Amino acid sequence: MTLPQFTLIDNRDDAVTASRAEAVIIGTVQGEDGVEVADGAQAVDAAFDGTLTEVLSALGAKGKADEVVKIPTFGRLTAPVVVAAGLGKRAEGGVTAEQVRRASGAAARALNGASHALTTLSAIDLQASVEGTALGAYTFTEYKSEPNGHSLTEVEVLRPVSGEHDEHRNTLTAASAIASAVALARDLVNTPPNELFPASFADRAREQAEAEGLSVEVLDEKDLERGRYGGILGVGGGSARKPRLVRLRYRGERPVAKVALVGKGITFDTGGISIKPAANMENMTSDMAGAAAVLATAVLAAKLRYPLEVTAYLPLAENMPSATAYRPGDVLEMYGGKTVEVINTDAEGRLVLADAIVRAAEDDPDYLIETSTLTGAQPIALGNRTAGVMGSDEFRDRVADVARRTGEGGWAMPLPEELRADLDSRVADIANVTGNRWGGMLVAGVFLREFVAENLPWAHIDVAGPAYNTTSAWGYTGKGGTGVPVRTLAAVLAEIAGSGD
Repeated sequence: MTLPQFTLIDNRDDAVTASRAEAVIIGTVQGEDGVEVADGAQAVDAAFDGTLTEVLSALGAKGKADEVVKIPTFGRLTAPVVVAAGLGKRAEGGVTAEQVRRASGAAARALNGASHALTTLSAIDLQASVEGTALGAYTFTEYKSEPNGHSLTEVEVLRPVSGEHDEHRNTLTAASAIASAVALARDLVNTPPNELFPASFADRAREQAEAEGLSVEVLDEKDLERGRYGGILGVGGGSARKPRLVRLRYRGERPVAKVALVGKGITFDTGGISIKPAANMENMTSDMAGAAAVLATAVLAAKLRYPLEVTAYLPLAENMPSATAYRPGDVLEMYGGKTVEVINTDAEGRLVLADAIVRAAEDDPDYLIETSTLTGAQPIALGNRTAGVMGSDEFRDRVADVARRTGEGGWAMPLPEELRADLDSRVADIANVTGNRWGGMLVAGVFLREFVAENLPWAHIDVAGPAYNTTSAWGYTGKGGTGVPVRTLAAVLAEIAGSGD
């Protein structure tokens, strides 16, 4: 993971026109009468004698989202090229942060190996511009013998006109840290499962956490047996790579609240005995995206010194079929004593999460947030860019609202009481799936609710679609791991830290 370094520069015409950057990034807007130049690009427009809109129109620019048009400067600027990134149509209140984030990412992806750029999009929204540029420049080349990714290493960031310099510098620092956390989650998701398995993931978690002063506890398979973590042991029993449970703890100065984070960490999911179809199974390398996001968020909380106590749990297992694998029909005794009849071994994520959720509640948190690539029903219901958010009503709505504000997307979903009867088991307290296909995302949430402590505000974020992009790149999102929902989790923590509740 190598992200560019950002330098804040004064909002002066000569800072833009005389920059030694290889490219100057500006924003364009899709106006009613054609393309318009966005705020922050005045110096560039002046260098083109006020004809920049005409030039862009002649090149076919519309200002649409994800549109990128390059214009040679012919010496009008020191930089050889202007990169015009489309913001789309102005919202009612003006250009949004997500529009800036997405345009910044599209521009960064289009720089074709340039190492030094200057962006004027930061004059519209500094944080969104930095996040979008950093994440758009992200590439994962660890296993390429001849890496051919972006080499953007330095970005000059034009200061917004309003606000104080110290305020802008703090925003830049926070935005860079958030982008680094998302990139960490992406790196983990993109790492192949022969390299990232429960023990190696636990090692990486320890390394990242201890570097920021977090305390770390790792339970191996013997510890899990002594603790009677039946869900994690059951799911991980078919693999030669034994399961782990990682507990991370950060305690800020004078914490105003305690938050528990739990993330599903299935380092590869074959479906177990209820094996998945072969087509697209390689994408199951992403089934630990929840744990990656939780690790990255806990580390970020320490970097940004949130006045919170954050405890994070990463239940890690590899779901494989073998002579020692758990079977449909097995009954597992979960951590805390509740029993579960296994109907389908491919509904494994909720089993490892149940153990971790019960354990997390023992820390007596004020809030619990769990995230996972849990159900194939989530993208069927909401698509690949909108997470389903379930849980206790008030906190669920709060988390879903934050998810939308960060640009990651989230939609509040119900947990209908009538679905619980479908999980009744003949031989155990509850079954892990129902006998029908309806409401699969909601059923998984109903199952998890059985393991949440009474009166604990909680949210379950199903990111089965949003956590991994199998289509073409867009905005600041390339193919592979996206880092969702790190920014949502970080924003929720920041909101709790700021309000004290």
